[in-house]
Amino acid sequence: MPDDFEPKSALKNASMLGLQAGALGLVYSTLQNALGQHSSGALGVFTRTGSTITFFAAMGAAFAFTEATVANQRQKNDHYNGAAAGCAAGFLAGIRARSLPVALGGCAFLGTTVGIFDKAGAFTGTESVLSDDQRSKFFKKPLDLKSPSQS
Repeated sequence: MPDDFEPKSALKNASMLGLQAGALGLVYSTLQNALGQHSSGALGVFTRTGSTITFFAAMGAAFAFTEATVANQRQKNDHYNGAAAGCAAGFLAGIRARSLPVALGGCAFLGTTVGIFDKAGAFTGTESVLSDDQRSKFFKKPLDLKSPSQS
């Protein structure tokens, strides 16, 4: 991992991911509205299940804001930032359920999950660069398929 750190704009990241998550919440709310039996009509997306849109947007914004803030404070880009952000988003999900134990459990579960995925490079698409020596120790050696009669 390179040592040079570039600060992230917490508000820019939070607004961008909040909007993206809100759009995903709109899709989910539309599905909820379409599959449910009610008399609200098409406006039920906003009147009946509209809180889903707000919740998705809030979770996305909380995740992005926390990740950028922790990264800027620590001046490092590593998996701990994702773990803290996952904890914040999981805690928010528990608060929606109006239960402190669920909030703490959501924090622990989502923080651990995101931290492990970030450590593995799954969310960022980055992978640690191995030296040639480390690579040769890690991967299996190819089999020598020459038979004694061919030598």
